[in-house]
Amino acid sequence: MRLLMIASLLAALPWAAAAAPTWQTISSEPGKRIELDRTSLKRDGASVQAQGRVVLERELIDGKSGSGYRVIEAITRYDCTTRSANTIKRIFKKNETDVIREEDIKGNDLPVRTGTLDDKVLREVCRPPKEGVTEVAQKANEAAAQLKAANEAMLKKEAAKSEKPEILKAADAGHGHSKAEAPAKDAEHGSIPSIRPNLKAAMEGAKESAPPPPPPPPPAKEAVPVKPSTVIVHTSAHAPAPKPKKAPRPAGYMLELAHSEPAMQHAHIHWDYEGAGGPENWAKLDEKNKVCAIGARQSPIDIKDGIKVDLEPIKFTYRPSTFRIVDNGHTVQVEVGDSSISLTGKTYELIQFHFHRPSEEKVNGQRFDMVVHLVHKADDGQLAVVAVLLERGNENPFIQTLWNNMPLEKNQPVAPPSITVDLNALLPASRNYYTYIGSLTTPPCSEGVLWLVMKQPQQVSQDQINIFSRLYKNNARPIQPASGRLIKEGR
Repeated sequence: MRLLMIASLLAALPWAAAAAPTWQTISSEPGKRIELDRTSLKRDGASVQAQGRVVLERELIDGKSGSGYRVIEAITRYDCTTRSANTIKRIFKKNETDVIREEDIKGNDLPVRTGTLDDKVLREVCRPPKEGVTEVAQKANEAAAQLKAANEAMLKKEAAKSEKPEILKAADAGHGHSKAEAPAKDAEHGSIPSIRPNLKAAMEGAKESAPPPPPPPPPAKEAVPVKPSTVIVHTSAHAPAPKPKKAPRPAGYMLELAHSEPAMQHAHIHWDYEGAGGPENWAKLDEKNKVCAIGARQSPIDIKDGIKVDLEPIKFTYRPSTFRIVDNGHTVQVEVGDSSISLTGKTYELIQFHFHRPSEEKVNGQRFDMVVHLVHKADDGQLAVVAVLLERGNENPFIQTLWNNMPLEKNQPVAPPSITVDLNALLPASRNYYTYIGSLTTPPCSEGVLWLVMKQPQQVSQDQINIFSRLYKNNARPIQPASGRLIKEGR
């Protein structure tokens, strides 16, 4: 009877300890609320995966399904060391329960700017973990499982006693009770053990009563080690030797890569604009870049044959701000403070802007000396890039301020504490533009990007062009097929 009572308590414990999802409000502002599901956090070193959501006050129309949505849930992986984020899945919902559609996303990590909503979420998920409801429930479940195992072992011993009484009596007479029998005797004659106050004691009892574990596997020193030289077998002859600090990959993973010849031929090559890492090989360098070769809506394109219509004006909300500038090995990239654009009822926050020489896009067959791409991101994850074409002419004071603070080394950012820039000075007087749907112009060439190319170019001096050319003579991706895409032009 007592054993049955213990078993019933064990069966009920995991259900009682299970933690339900909980949404915590991270930010609330007019029109939307940002929330985080605390039970979704999965930590792996400096990386944290979390599920968050944006709850909108008014319904927006999903361009792909045509349905209205008010909730966007996103599963995002945050890197707490580099302060970057990569959204891997989004779920669009009409309300709390009705799902409109889901989409898996394959993209690169994007930097998280200080002061943005993403920054608030990153700070929350990157805090040192505390032992909350989920952790307590998990530990209780583990203890309950071990206690249950001990209980089953005890019942088996009791059954064995009834089947072979003579042998058990002889053993008792000769040697007394073994350690394995003591808990069974206590459970038979003692009081019912308390589950709530003393799970630790129950776990210790489980360790003593449970059947002996199987022999441990041979120690690691007896296994054939995966030496660094093994990696060379699966890479090209020109691949550099692996760094000794990194642990060797499992053999199964290496064998899998050995059959992926196109990718492994270029495993040691980083993407670039010329040579072996050039645009024609981007898709071969990494499986994640396959869209660069097979995508049907790639950028840049030659902008021509567009239909002339009355386009909605872009609302620019750019404010004077300090900045952070870095030469990242592909271009000169700049981050500024809180700035955004609004279009078709959606707000896109500015992530960063960067330069290309010559301009990546053409307009009616004509290239420009340079172009600056301002990359924005909406709450639903869509990217919008504003392109400002640059042509040779007078010195540009905005660009000169950036060049004055150019970093001396690659990947070493400079953030002047007292110098500010105003992005409004970069925009042309006429805000008329071309628009089409394209892609990122760098790997992984993700599609679905809204392009907004300003029709009026801005001027930049020859000296300023020469300064950028010292770093990058050509960092423009070749023109991609338009493939019949609709291009709209403001009239």
